[in-house]
Amino acid sequence: MADRYIVHWSEQAERDVREIVEHMSREAPMAAFDLAAALERRAATLVSLPTRGRVVPELARFQIRTYRELIEGPYRILYRIDGRSLHVVTVVDSRRDLATLLMNRLLGVDRAGG
Repeated sequence: MADRYIVHWSEQAERDVREIVEHMSREAPMAAFDLAAALERRAATLVSLPTRGRVVPELARFQIRTYRELIEGPYRILYRIDGRSLHVVTVVDSRRDLATLLMNRLLGVDRAGG
């Protein structure tokens, strides 16, 4: 049997999904529920092959290759691998500018998730 990894969700990633679902549920409650489940299922696929996600291009430009991503619909699931653990660090809408979003979070400006 192949080695398995353990997927951990950061508080930020959990908050991101909650905020995405809350926003989406105003218009389409069932679709919001389905999206949350799809994001969780997609991240769970990493337990057997964590390197399947691509290196985050915006970070690779700065030689940061420790973060990878999977795409689920218009959302990007960003994660890093640490030994036998995989840490989902954030979930963002791919239509947002990731570099600006990450900078704002580092500076404590962005609390809007998504």
